[in-house]
Amino acid sequence: MKNNIVENTMDDLVLRADRDGVCQLTLNRPDKLNALNVDLFKALEAHVADLEAAPVGVVVLRGAGRCFSAGHDLGDIAAGEKLPRPNYQSHVIQRLADLSSPVVSAVHGHCYTGALELALAGDIILAAESAKFGDTHAKWALTPVWGLSQRLPRRVGTYKAREMMFTCRTYSGRQAETIGLANACVTDAEFEAAVDSLTAEILANSSFSHAANKRLLTETDGLSQPAGLAHEVYRSQGAGPDMADRIRQFTRRPIA
Repeated sequence: MKNNIVENTMDDLVLRADRDGVCQLTLNRPDKLNALNVDLFKALEAHVADLEAAPVGVVVLRGAGRCFSAGHDLGDIAAGEKLPRPNYQSHVIQRLADLSSPVVSAVHGHCYTGALELALAGDIILAAESAKFGDTHAKWALTPVWGLSQRLPRRVGTYKAREMMFTCRTYSGRQAETIGLANACVTDAEFEAAVDSLTAEILANSSFSHAANKRLLTETDGLSQPAGLAHEVYRSQGAGPDMADRIRQFTRRPIA
């Protein structure tokens, strides 16, 4: 990628950096292993609102320092965190998941419980070998309220989700890839290059199609096949404004 980088250098809890159509949102509490508190969610919500108003090619969600995130800040829970409105964090996560742009969760190190719920908002999860995934709600006598009970089984199947939720086990990046939680797992040394390669592949294709396909997949999730097929046939958004130009460019390419 080119080096025309615009970066938010403010001392913020979520940093935004834009480069050639890729927006990287970085959870930025490295001294607390990026534990998720209310203020961090407020910062994330502000960035998501900007991305709703001005979509980009791809959004990458990641963590600063040693890990993606150790999860919901237990200190905040114990202190009785004050939410701007009921079910606040789940609404922010849903808005992230609903962005028209493809969202990639790039996970290294810890990704536990609330952090896993946040990572599951991504359309694609890319894991480093150092990644450690786990759902520990049951360890703390908690139940999911940020979407895990719905998103996790759609990734790994209902019975693997039960295993994860009941045992509170930790799964490595390679194990996450094997069970379908992560789309791919690469070595830590290859992680940055893999993020760049994945986003470049996505950017090479039509942003119109990405938004339309994401909407189609979301709207038909859970429908019977006949109902889903009818939805695709009669409610698909069809061809995009860049179709003719893309076909023209393809047909003018020299034959290899």
